Amino acid sequence: MLIGEVSRRSGVSSRMLRHYESLGLVRPSNRTGSGYREYSAKDIRRIFHIESLRSLGLSLREIGRALDDPAFTPSALVGDLIRQTHDRIAAETELLTQLRRIHAADPVGWEDVLQVVALLQALRSKSADMRQRAVLHPGDEVPVPVEALVEATLSETEPNVAGALRWALARSHDDGTLALLAEGLTSPEAAVRERAVQALVEMPGDEATAQLRDALANPDAVVRGYAALALGACGVADAVPALIDMIVEGRNDTDAADALSVLASDTVTPDQIATRLVDRLADDTTQAPARGRLTQALADIPGTTASRALLELSHDEDRAVALTAAYLLRLRDAR
Repeated sequence: MLIGEVSRRSGVSSRMLRHYESLGLVRPSNRTGSGYREYSAKDIRRIFHIESLRSLGLSLREIGRALDDPAFTPSALVGDLIRQTHDRIAAETELLTQLRRIHAADPVGWEDVLQVVALLQALRSKSADMRQRAVLHPGDEVPVPVEALVEATLSETEPNVAGALRWALARSHDDGTLALLAEGLTSPEAAVRERAVQALVEMPGDEATAQLRDALANPDAVVRGYAALALGACGVADAVPALIDMIVEGRNDTDAADALSVLASDTVTPDQIATRLVDRLADDTTQAPARGRLTQALADIPGTTASRALLELSHDEDRAVALTAAYLLRLRDAR
């Protein structure tokens, strides 16, 4: 088969076939009487092998070794190709992300593009001071892309920079911010979930409050705790069960008790909160330390239900609980 026919059937150009021949990758088995290259069926199979290996990303030099060197095993080479491909995909994905963020900033001219690029690079700097300056002084004309802000917020470990990022997010007024933070609440990494809820707590508006209500059902106790404290401070009654759980578990129990006191004064009737606390005190699964914390939480809950509960608890068989209740009763009487 002559070179033109081989090119037509294989899809490899005549020029490339000659290049393969010059490199010694494939050599026509015969020549016609007129000196034209004539390829055998074996030559054509080799051409298809070359093209198959090229499709895997092998260089022509590597293809030559793979086809001609019996000692050249594929395992190491394929492993290298996998690693190289992963690296290339990661680099291309990072580039695509950066391009999308630049596009989202809606730059007017190349100066705006350069400013956004500088901001994105600063947010990823190893210097905490540079990251903080990028957030606090992003420039007047081009805002920091919100996706980049959220990504930086969820990965930031320096407290001062993290605070600046949350401040910037709260001022962003971007519709996608809350959705991105909600995704952070489902992260497999506990630290990311915590940063996400901390940022969500500082976001204004009813939609952020709704997200925090949803976070009360989050399987992560830390996320539930941040949400409950924030909602309690805003007078949201849905936070009461989670706040009582925090007192029982001893997680920020003092803050949780303070939030219950605020709710008892502003939103939820004191007797409802006192009843919930008494119910947990009476629960057989509630351990002694938790009963002590629940008793202390009754101190700032106004109303007759809390007072009656403290009176009964002053005779509790747990001496620590009884002494705490009696002391709190005296404080209430002195008010």
